[in-house]
Amino acid sequence: MKTVKVLDKSFKLYIPHDKIQEHIARVANQINTDLKGKDIIFMGILNGSFMFASDLMKLIDLPSQITFLKLASYQGTNSTGSVKRLIGLNEDISGKTVVVIEDIVDTGITLEQIQKQLIGYEPAAIKYATLLFKPNAYKGKIDIDYVGIEIPNDFILGYGLDYNGYGRNLADLYVINE
Repeated sequence: MKTVKVLDKSFKLYIPHDKIQEHIARVANQINTDLKGKDIIFMGILNGSFMFASDLMKLIDLPSQITFLKLASYQGTNSTGSVKRLIGLNEDISGKTVVVIEDIVDTGITLEQIQKQLIGYEPAAIKYATLLFKPNAYKGKIDIDYVGIEIPNDFILGYGLDYNGYGRNLADLYVINE
């Protein structure tokens, strides 16, 4: 089993890159079917979603735009429980279908904060797409429209997800090896 060491922690291979790509293709196909004919703007949540957003957008065959919003809610391997808005939205989203692209949804705190901020801009609809979803950790009330992979409530690294800023560059997903 492939393992990597990032800072003071060891991680073992959890989901290889080719399996990640299969799930992204499924999500893209769902979006292409569901949102045909809509005025769409994708909104990637930085930093974690950059790889997922990039690979997803390559498979979207609908006229659309993409923008990014930067929020932070993690410190080390734990959620801080609060979300800080770091970089705001500059595009006009009124009347558009917004698809929020997340790397991972666990508690749902980030999604609730995003929704509160976006509603004031009067989009036609807000949809949520996440590569990873932790149903056992989720406390939110927002429906997640597009889920790549449901996972247990473990700390995940790689494919855009980090541990104290490191490991985002790994092509595969890893789980903490304790």
